[in-house]
Amino acid sequence: MGQGHGHGGAAGGHGHAGAGTDRRRLAIALVVTLATTVLGAVGAAITGSLALLADLSHLLTDAGALVAALIAAALAARPATARRTYGMGRAEVLVAALNALTLVAVVGWVVVEAVQRLFEPQPVPGLPMLVIGVLGLVGNLISLAVLSGGDRGNMNLRGALLHVLGDALGSVGVLVAAVVLMTTGWPYADTIASLVIVAIVLPRAVALLREAAHVLLEGAPKGIDGDDVRDALLAVPGVTAVHDLHLWAINDRTPAMSAHLVVTEELTAHCGDESVLDAATQVLRERFGLDHSTLQVEHAAHVGHENHCG
Repeated sequence: MGQGHGHGGAAGGHGHAGAGTDRRRLAIALVVTLATTVLGAVGAAITGSLALLADLSHLLTDAGALVAALIAAALAARPATARRTYGMGRAEVLVAALNALTLVAVVGWVVVEAVQRLFEPQPVPGLPMLVIGVLGLVGNLISLAVLSGGDRGNMNLRGALLHVLGDALGSVGVLVAAVVLMTTGWPYADTIASLVIVAIVLPRAVALLREAAHVLLEGAPKGIDGDDVRDALLAVPGVTAVHDLHLWAINDRTPAMSAHLVVTEELTAHCGDESVLDAATQVLRERFGLDHSTLQVEHAAHVGHENHCG
């Protein structure tokens, strides 16, 4: 029997450089978001606008999300240890899930407030809303521009980007509501704008939460089908069966797999287990992007003495 472990070397250096850049982008976006949050708090206190309150709630969760994202990015960069053999790569996924959950909670609160105001509309001054909305949108666009240049495959960064996008949409809603209030005086403009923001942000938050849960529950990496991997391994010369095949992701950028390969004794007698391992590792890397793979080669006689889980 033989065991093999595959690693992709080149990808690691690039990942560390990208992580450093992403941390700088998160820090810049945090400073801009904090400034915009103070502005939004002043505007909400002056006007009593629900749309501004919705936008402010997003800003507050954004600030927390960006702080958490920065911490998670720093933790993920730590090397593996004897206790945490994968390092802290899952920290980014945990924070992405937390960000999505908080955003869903905020959206629920805004919906409750909006429904109440539909039955009891409140007067909201349009001009202060317009000014705060313009300034808030400028801050949101700056943060979006900074974060959009980062690694879009990074779930942690996408979680922060989703929060800022929600704020930008919120600022647009505030602007529209302010213009309607100033030109028509329609009392429901502010409430309707907040509900439109909710309808846009909620599906994206739920999608991010589902993706993070899939990683945390050891689901197969996105775009990799277990049956396809099994078929590819069975096509390797000398491999007669594949069992204990497992696919998972350490984080959203690091897929991994393990499997047992049953081979013919004639093949190993002539070529050794290493030839099968090399061929299988190459297939996994080139066809599926699986740079992190652990394979065990065994003969049919050994299989009967094992307890298999899949």
